[in-house]
Parts: sequence; C-alpha cells; structure tokens
Amino acid sequence: MSLIYIVEDDKNIREIETFALGNVGYEVKDFASAGEFYKALDVRKPDLILLDIMLPDEDGLAIVKKLRKWEETKLLPIIMVTAKTTEIDKVKGLDMGADDYMTKPFGVMELISRVKALFRRSVKVQTEERVLQIGDIVLDRDKHTVSVKGNVCDLTYKEYELLKLLMKNAGIVATRETILDRVWGIDFEGESRTLDMHIKNLRQKLLEEGSRIKTVRNVGYIMDV
Repeated sequence: MSLIYIVEDDKNIREIETFALGNVGYEVKDFASAGEFYKALDVRKPDLILLDIMLPDEDGLAIVKKLRKWEETKLLPIIMVTAKTTEIDKVKGLDMGADDYMTKPFGVMELISRVKALFRRSVKVQTEERVLQIGDIVLDRDKHTVSVKGNVCDLTYKEYELLKLLMKNAGIVATRETILDRVWGIDFEGESRTLDMHIKNLRQKLLEEGSRIKTVRNVGYIMDV
C-alpha cells in the first residue's frame, strides 16, 4: 500500500484529503506543521507528498527545496497545494522541484486523479533501452539520473519524465496532448502554461544542450538529434 504524507495546517482540508485518499486505498498520514512532517520523515519515507505552501513554521517552497537536495527524497513525487493563484507562485513551486500544483479550492475527484496519475508514472515498469543519449545528454533509466557532459542534473520527477519522452521520440514532434497524457497521465485541464513552464525549467537545467528542445508552434515540442 502506497504511503502519502499530507502537510496542511487547515484541519478541515487536511481531514477531507486524508479521508478521500484513504477511501481509495492509500495509507495516509497527515501533519499540521513542517516540524511534525520532518520527524515522521526521519522514521519513514512516503511514496508521495501533498504539501501546502502556507504553513505556520516553515514555507512549503523551502521544504521542497530541502527535499530536492537530499538524496533519499530527490525524486519523491510532490504535489503543491495552496490558496495562492498567481502564476509567479506556481512558477516558484515548479522551480523548487514540485511535480504538480493544485490551487484551493479543488474537487476531491481532481485530487484523487492527480495522485493516481503521479503514482502511475512513478511506478510504471519500463522495458525500453536503459540508457538514452543525445549529444551530451545521458539519461540512465536504471539509476534514474540525467547528466550533461558528465555533470548530474537535478530534475524533478515531471522534468525527468518529460525529457525521457522527448529523447525516446527524438526527431519526432510530440504534441502537447500526447505529452500531457503520457507525462501527467490524465486528461489534463490545469493551467495552460504548466507544460511550457516545465519545458522552460528543463531547458535551463540542461544548459547549452537545452537548445535541442525545440518548440513547434501550436503543435508541441521536438528533441533535435
């Protein structure tokens, strides 16, 4: 049974999230503060985290930044949950390493769909070639790492899956619909710029090799070989 940690200071929202996810078969533990969350993290690592930005003792963005620096939580799927609605807040969350972003208020079915989609991508057994290389970009599927000229890139889960899709289909245009379906795993109806923000972040992290990811206007993206 997959374990989900919910970090949310609003008791009512925390209880709704816990009940909804527990009702569909997940093991759920909830925390009202960052301090409680860290203590539990030392004992047992979850399989996914739902993390609110506005917490009483530490900003959720700071928590994500820490988690992405620690080896044991570097690739842990994280969904940011917040009342903030401006695009800059969403960009900050993605920049820090969040894999998905939900804005309150949201429906229970949307929450469950996002969580299931992220789990499908994180546990799906892959059978294709284990190492992909284009130019100086090397993606090692066994180690779940990406490097450019031998230097490891710190990618979020979504960035890794996005790059893998583009590299596997190098030279072929991947439509926006195809990317959203295969990487997000649902009929995605979130912010229209979510994919674009992930592409932007991925290009920056790949340094000069990021220019290989080309935009095909009104269609999608393609990885140059």
